[in-house]
Amino acid sequence: MQKNIKNVNETEQELEIILSAEEFGTEYNQELEEAKRSIQIKGFRKGHAPAGLIKKLAGPSIEATIAEKLASKYFGEIAEAEKIKPASRAQIINFTFEPEQLTIQLSYEIHPEFDLKDFSEYSFTKAKYTVTDKDVASEINLILKGHGTLVSIDEAALSTDTVIGDVYKLDEAGEPIEAEKTENHHFTLEYLPEENPFRKALTGKKAGESVAIENDQKDSAAEPSKYRVNISEIKRLELPELTDDLVKELTGQKFETVADFTADVHIQIEQHFLLKSDEDLLEAISAKMIDENPIPTPESMVASFSKMLVENAKRQMGGRFPKGFDEEQFRLSMKPNAIRHAQWLLISQKIAELDNLEVSDDDIKAYAEKEAGKNGGVANAEDLLSTYMSSEFRDYITDTILKDKIYDIIKSKVTITEEETPIPAHNA
Repeated sequence: MQKNIKNVNETEQELEIILSAEEFGTEYNQELEEAKRSIQIKGFRKGHAPAGLIKKLAGPSIEATIAEKLASKYFGEIAEAEKIKPASRAQIINFTFEPEQLTIQLSYEIHPEFDLKDFSEYSFTKAKYTVTDKDVASEINLILKGHGTLVSIDEAALSTDTVIGDVYKLDEAGEPIEAEKTENHHFTLEYLPEENPFRKALTGKKAGESVAIENDQKDSAAEPSKYRVNISEIKRLELPELTDDLVKELTGQKFETVADFTADVHIQIEQHFLLKSDEDLLEAISAKMIDENPIPTPESMVASFSKMLVENAKRQMGGRFPKGFDEEQFRLSMKPNAIRHAQWLLISQKIAELDNLEVSDDDIKAYAEKEAGKNGGVANAEDLLSTYMSSEFRDYITDTILKDKIYDIIKSKVTITEEETPIPAHNA
């Protein structure tokens, strides 16, 4: 066998494989015999047609089959011997079949060769979130809102109330446009931006009042317009009192007292923001390293990440895009993000290679024990280990552990400064 490797660019190669009759003859004769047994030719009993006639009728098909089989066989051997890192399946771009020689030309993408820049001087800031009693009370208040009751009030609306009324769009003369009337519209003031003209105008008003509103927000592309809202009702959300009985109901008997429930909310907030802090740090690290190492990326790898991003967006929309949605345009818009995903994968693989990182059975066992220790040790470590070692999950768990090892290597070499950070306020 002879081979010739040609670099087309940094992420693409072509390979020419030249085989002698001795190297492809056995495979060819086997395919010829199979064709003789399966092809029915008029005037001959099945399996008894002359070899020359079979070659004439099925020769091109046999040659293509042989080329595919031997390309697959020898490409793997050559890739291993030459330390080629394919990023895509090898595709036959041409082959020539002669009595004494078979020449196959393959095209495929490869992982680019590159030197990773030294990152030991990089510095990052990691948020250290501090959970206060006020944060816990705010979170519990949000939970109670889900179990509150809207009741009508005879008071001026607060910025947390719901204002109900008929909305009229006005013409230039200030008269209502009947065709653009909305009856019984609910304005939940709390969820409108503070500068929203409807929130500003309706706060402090009572049922029975008529309020003129000019929608002239500077950040809006729409033309300024005028409205009138005839308020029919003001509703306020009354929250239930947090008692031991309510705690039992809310948690399905998991907690029996307000104190235990409050402590758990504190823990949940801490865990959430600890995870957020780690994720934000890792995002900053990957962004910095991608920017410092502008690696060329194989198109097949970018296409794979583009597909992943599109499918993720589709799942977030309930499994499908809305009617009329331009999926191809969206896919194109996702390409820069897909390229960065591919670059980060290549950088991660380079770090794993340079530091000889591997995942052993002991690593998987330790991971199972760590996961079993979460949530009060409800999960059994042996059961988890059995699941993680199964063919269905092992690759995924191995990849997860390897990613953790890669990040540990990076974090051990860069400078990370913690910064006290308050828990951000949220209303939903």
